[in-house]
Amino acid sequence: MNNKEVMNLAIKEAEKTMTKDIGGPFGAAIVKNGKVIAVASNTVLGSHDPTAHAEVNAIRKASEKLETHDLSGCTLYATGYPCPMCLSAIIWANIKEVYYGTDLKAAEEIGFRDDYIYDFIKNNDEGILSIKNISKEECLELFKKYKEQNKEIY
Repeated sequence: MNNKEVMNLAIKEAEKTMTKDIGGPFGAAIVKNGKVIAVASNTVLGSHDPTAHAEVNAIRKASEKLETHDLSGCTLYATGYPCPMCLSAIIWANIKEVYYGTDLKAAEEIGFRDDYIYDFIKNNDEGILSIKNISKEECLELFKKYKEQNKEIY
């Protein structure tokens, strides 16, 4: 399949769930070695899960299918530029290539608020989110135990 055909799979999946009022106009597909591994869409409204974005759902499906959390060698296609959460998930999954259909401005123009998150990251705006450090020593002890046990770093 070529890039446009893969993106069309993501678009069709987004149309399905959008029509059923399960999620927004967001779809994603993951390909590895020329084979489509996963196709998913945004299901935030249907699942009442704010993390159920198309990219995250596709990563979950691909990880399950490939039985690994490491999606190195995979390419992700998304109908919209990935939000900060999805970008983080993509990076954590070791996906190095992403194709997207629309940009952040297009999402903002229809009411999505990715810009709030970018503003928080850029300015640490406590009007958006308050983050406070507590129990540092106890949490460091937990981290130390993990390292001492030579657990897998992912």
